[in-house]
Amino acid sequence: QVQLVESGGGLVQPGGSLRLSCAASGLALDRFAIGWFRQAPGKEREGLICINRSGDYGVYAESVRGRFTISRDTAKNTVVLQMNSLKPEDTGVYYCAAESAGLRCPTTASYTYWGQGTQVTVSS
Repeated sequence: QVQLVESGGGLVQPGGSLRLSCAASGLALDRFAIGWFRQAPGKEREGLICINRSGDYGVYAESVRGRFTISRDTAKNTVVLQMNSLKPEDTGVYYCAAESAGLRCPTTASYTYWGQGTQVTVSS
């Protein structure tokens, strides 16, 4: 049974950094792509960034390019989202998701397995 558990959310000031983790069980990271998504208040959930089964990343949202990075630790079966230069518009619930995929990141609509989410609030 696939399970994804996010952690690391919280309150941070604008310009600050935050590191989110996605602990995966029931799957192997070299067989699945992992994506990070965000749902801001009153908005639809949007894809941000992903890491494919080969360890390469892809960016879904241009708003995070150059500020957010994604990495994985296959020994710990964990994917990390490092968020820098945070802005108030980055506020939302952050989810990680998994999809059995080829060598490219899947489309944002393709993800099958989802975590419960972790709240990130960027405010002074």
